[in-house]
Amino acid sequence: MLELVDVGSRSIDSYEGVAPPDQLEELRRAADALRGARVLHVNATPYGGGVSELLRSVVPLMTDLGLVADWAIISGDERFFDVTKAIHNGLQGANRELTAEDKATYLENAQSNAKAFEEEYDFVFMHDPQPAAILPLRGKTQAHWIWRCHIDTASPNAQVWWFLRSYLTEYDAAVFTMSEFVPGDLPIRRVDIVPPAIDPLSPKNLSLPRETARHVVEWLGVRTDRPLLVQISRFDPWKDPLGVIEAYRHVRQEVRDAQLVLAGSLALDDPEGWELYHRIRDAVGADPLIHVFTNLVGVSNIEVNAFQRLADVVIQKSIREGFGLVVSESLWKGTPVVAGNAGGIPLQMADGTGGILVSGTTECAEATLSLLRDRERARALGVSGRERVRQHFLTPRLVLDHLRLMADVAVAHPIARPNDWSRHRDPVCGMTIGAGAVTAEYHDIEYGFCSDRCRSRFRDDPERYRDVATDLT
Repeated sequence: MLELVDVGSRSIDSYEGVAPPDQLEELRRAADALRGARVLHVNATPYGGGVSELLRSVVPLMTDLGLVADWAIISGDERFFDVTKAIHNGLQGANRELTAEDKATYLENAQSNAKAFEEEYDFVFMHDPQPAAILPLRGKTQAHWIWRCHIDTASPNAQVWWFLRSYLTEYDAAVFTMSEFVPGDLPIRRVDIVPPAIDPLSPKNLSLPRETARHVVEWLGVRTDRPLLVQISRFDPWKDPLGVIEAYRHVRQEVRDAQLVLAGSLALDDPEGWELYHRIRDAVGADPLIHVFTNLVGVSNIEVNAFQRLADVVIQKSIREGFGLVVSESLWKGTPVVAGNAGGIPLQMADGTGGILVSGTTECAEATLSLLRDRERARALGVSGRERVRQHFLTPRLVLDHLRLMADVAVAHPIARPNDWSRHRDPVCGMTIGAGAVTAEYHDIEYGFCSDRCRSRFRDDPERYRDVATDLT
């Protein structure tokens, strides 16, 4: 079996008064039509990146809405993640081609994960390049397969794209953040455009009293009585943290006591991160007003929340960007943003809301200075940015888009199960069971399971699984 990720619970009712009410009403209606559908999201890591943050909220919310949703991660060694990082960079246009050994490593890992994928689902979302080749190696069976690309693939390296493209032909649909990202020769006919979103109720985004935020930031050695500039992102060359340091030093020529916080995450599937982290440390040197933090030294969601709330300006100086969730995170807190005019960032800051879009280090420094000088303008930009996020970039809208796509994909290939489905299938993992299966009884009905693990999951939440067979027959 693929390794499942434990998630908490989410209630659609919790978003009342937070997300637009019409979205919540539409979401409930869309979920009713898919009640009992089995959905799996697959990616490469349970922490350290935007995809994992999305899934930690999307999966439990789907469950609350009556679907049977799971999140699984693939396995891979350091060599595999070196290759997938090269693929990621190549899809964003880097001049790095794949060797024969690279391709063999990717394929070997895909075969191993395809063999481990024993469960059966109605819908399978494969996120980004890492698990994309599992489908042709495993086979579709009765599932609807959707490839979700979170990367800016507007101008991919041709050799890298052609390699990945060969594994995409059997997908039923593809999802991109922007229409500009869709390659012209994509072999998947059904394409949907779905921007990501943030969860306003997650620890990173929930309301945090200002006094508490100050305590958190000061505990980390950052002053709250001086101007504060913040960039939150992976340690990734495309986020240009070295350019942020350069822009900050221009700012310091006029605002001598300004501080800079660079808080970056180091993820399992991003081996380049450590190399860039050391380059950042070298560039910072002994400057006491530049603070560099990672998720491995105690800076997690609450600390990021505090930094984004207390920052005078959040900087997201991306050169290439899929979406840039940290922009919406910062705007949700009413903090103005200076950001690279790249990828999905302008979508979040459309029509002059939220902050200033820039190109290059000099523009970044000048825009930051302008907001430090004009605090009233900075406040107004933050207010307008928060409202744009509320309307367009919160989790309920994202889940609604997913459900609409799933319903649309299923029109051509309806979800159907035979009347005796539950007598032959494990209601948790969907696999076929035979004589001698372990069982559990609930409401006078006996259910069979392929393993004690699945039976335990059923016993923990039987209502989640008991109608899987009957709702969609």
